[in-house]
Amino acid sequence: MCGRFALTLPPEAMVQIFGAAPANDLPEVPNWNICPTNAVHAVLSQEGSRRLVSLRWGFVPLWYTSPSDGPLLINARAETIATKPAFRQAARDRRCLIPASGFYEWTKDEDGRRLPWYIHPQEGEFVAFAGIWQDWSSPEGAAMSTCAIVTTAANEALGHIHHRMPVTVAAPDWALWLGEAGHGAAVLMRPGPEDLLAAHRVDPKVNSNRAEGPELIEPFDG
Repeated sequence: MCGRFALTLPPEAMVQIFGAAPANDLPEVPNWNICPTNAVHAVLSQEGSRRLVSLRWGFVPLWYTSPSDGPLLINARAETIATKPAFRQAARDRRCLIPASGFYEWTKDEDGRRLPWYIHPQEGEFVAFAGIWQDWSSPEGAAMSTCAIVTTAANEALGHIHHRMPVTVAAPDWALWLGEAGHGAAVLMRPGPEDLLAAHRVDPKVNSNRAEGPELIEPFDG
C-alpha cells in the first residue's frame, strides 16, 4: 500500500516535465510528509491537454453523502480496480499521474515498534504513481475532486518491507495511462523493475502525521 509520501519537485519543474498547464490552487512543496486527505499534485489529460491540478488524497465514491460516509479509500488495488464498483468507472475514464519523490512504509521490530522506511528512486528525483480520480459532490452541493493511488503486489526488492507497492508509470507510458494513446493501460498495473527503487530506514518521528522537514527522509541508524 502507500499511506504516506513526499514530494520536493517545484511546480515549475512538474509543468515542464509533464507538459501540463498548472492550476492556481496547487499544494505547497516541498512536503516531506503527505498524508491521507491532504491535497496532492496530479496530472490529468482532458480534451487533448494535460493539466497539473490539486486533488484530495482519498477517493470518494459517488454514492457517499459525505467524505466520511465510508472507508477512506487512499489506495485502489490493481487486481480488482476494474470490477470494484467504487473504482471501475474511474479506472476506465479518469486516470491520473501522481508525482512523488518517495514514499514511506513500516516494518516492526521484535518488540512491536513501528520502524519507518523511505523508498525512493535509485536514479532521478521522482516517480509517477498511477492514480484514479473523481469529482464528488454532496447532496447539499459541497464539491471536491478526489483521488486514489493504484497499488500492486510488491516486487522482490521491496517485499521484505511490505507486500504491496504503488504502481509506478515510466515516462514512455504516461500517455497510455492518461488515455492519450488509446486503450491497454491495464498492462501497466504491475510491479516496477527490481532496480527502480531503493529503501533506507528513517527516523521514527515520521510516525507522526504532524512531522515536517527534510530530515524525515534522511537515513537513520537508531
